[in-house]
Amino acid sequence: MELKELFSQTQHHMKRTIETLKQNLTKIRTGRANPALLDQITVEYYGSPTPLPQVAQLGLADARTITVQPWERKMIAVVEKAIRESDLGLNPSNNGEVIRVPMPPLTEERRREITKVVRNEGEDAKVAIRNLRREVNTEAASLLKDKEITEDEERKANTDVQKLTDKWIGEIDKLIEEKVKEVMTV
Repeated sequence: MELKELFSQTQHHMKRTIETLKQNLTKIRTGRANPALLDQITVEYYGSPTPLPQVAQLGLADARTITVQPWERKMIAVVEKAIRESDLGLNPSNNGEVIRVPMPPLTEERRREITKVVRNEGEDAKVAIRNLRREVNTEAASLLKDKEITEDEERKANTDVQKLTDKWIGEIDKLIEEKVKEVMTV
C-alpha cells in the first residue's frame, strides 16, 4: 500500500471516529430537550421492531419538552409505552394526538455522573485515534523494512500522522468540554 493512500484512509477513519463521538454525545441527556435522545427507542410496528423516528414526528415544544406525534393514531399508546419503558427515565403523557415528554431537571450529583460518562466517551475516541496512528506507524515501518520507502519518508509519515492525530485529539477535547459545559449548566 502506498503512503498517500494509507494516510488518506487514516484521515477518513479519524473523521468517522469524530462523527461517531458526536452522535454518541447527542444521546447523552443534559436536562435540555433533544429529540435525538429518542432515536434509539424501537416500537412494535405491524409485528416488527421499528425505530421511533420512522413511526412518528419528533420535535420540541420548548427547551425542556420533546413532542412525539405518531403517524397513526393507534400507535400513540405503543409509542408512549416504549418511551416509558426505555432506560432513559422519562415519563411521557399524551393528549390523544401528541405525546409530550418533559425532561426532568438533573441533580448536581447526576450532572457529575454524566460528565464522567462524557469524558469516558471522549477517552474512547482518543484511544481509537491513537490506534489508527499506531497502525500507520507500523505500516510505515514495514514498508521501510521491505525497502519500499526511505527512512526520510518513514519519518515524514510518522510526523504527518502525529500532526493529524494532534488535530483530531484537539477536536475531541473541544467537543468534550462543550458537552461538559452544557451538562453542568443549570
